[in-house]
Amino acid sequence: MTAVSPDSRRIWTAARGPLLIGVVVLFAAVVITLLRGTGEGGSLDPRSYRPEGSRAVAALLERNGVRVELTDNASSVKGATLFVTQPDLIDPRRLADLSGRAAATVLLAPATGVGRVEPGTRQPGCPLAAKAGAATTGGVVYEGEQRCYDSTLVRTGTVTTIGYGGIFTNRDLDSEGNAALALSLLGQHERLVWYVPSAADRSQQKSFGDLVPAGWKFGALQLGVAAVLTALWRARRLGRVVPERLPVLVRAAETVEGRARLYRRSHAAGHAAEVLRQAARDRLAPLLGLPAGEDPSEEIARRTSRPVTSVRALLHDNGPVDDRGLVALADELDALENEVRKG
Repeated sequence: MTAVSPDSRRIWTAARGPLLIGVVVLFAAVVITLLRGTGEGGSLDPRSYRPEGSRAVAALLERNGVRVELTDNASSVKGATLFVTQPDLIDPRRLADLSGRAAATVLLAPATGVGRVEPGTRQPGCPLAAKAGAATTGGVVYEGEQRCYDSTLVRTGTVTTIGYGGIFTNRDLDSEGNAALALSLLGQHERLVWYVPSAADRSQQKSFGDLVPAGWKFGALQLGVAAVLTALWRARRLGRVVPERLPVLVRAAETVEGRARLYRRSHAAGHAAEVLRQAARDRLAPLLGLPAGEDPSEEIARRTSRPVTSVRALLHDNGPVDDRGLVALADELDALENEVRKG
């Protein structure tokens, strides 16, 4: 069966759904971008004024003479306080090297704790944070040389680990003694390197394959082998083509009528007209002694005394045509073929 070329209306009907979805997604992206303003809006970002940002504590540190340096590559930390917001994204060896070169290090909620507690107001219970007093702490519990706030803040050497970052956010900075505790941790030296790990530091992250248990991998391998064996067992062997008689004989007239109905149902009069013209050209070329595919218009004009322009328009015109014009075209092509045969 000859394929029917889609017209513009059918193309629009098929494409308007995806186009509408694309417009909605684009509009939503524009609205979100306008609402968020600049890209400075992440959690614990010292440039962010959002509740989860840390612009307030950064401003307090700068007011007290501490230079805050936001970076994603803490290559120069000598003599500075290093604040790592996501230590689990950094390779442990690189983190140990940075901590060894920094004058002081503050790690926020690394996954090396021994338990968890709910965030809440706690008393320091240690000389390290006695001046800060009660503060909002919690999250992860750690082991360390000096333990404060029920071991949710510990210090070993020059490395301080805190299990909850609420004291550094704009939302909770003015609660309890959060501001005093944040300033005492991050303002230990005149320079603070606020380290947000970059993509290059994320080698510690595991791939999807690393997270899949070994038993699942073995099971998937067995299923794959079974699928291949089943396919080989059920696959048909290629051999000589065996001709088979059709169970039903379809008359040529019925085939033509069925195809005509399909063309009419799909409003493909233009395509049907092109099929008629192509069939006429294919029949006329051998009658005129021309090779297949060559335009017979000039030879037909010479034999029938018709103008070559009218013959070419009849055989090649691709203009729009309706059902009535299709019937007229069939009659004209039939008359032209009869003239060539008699000539």
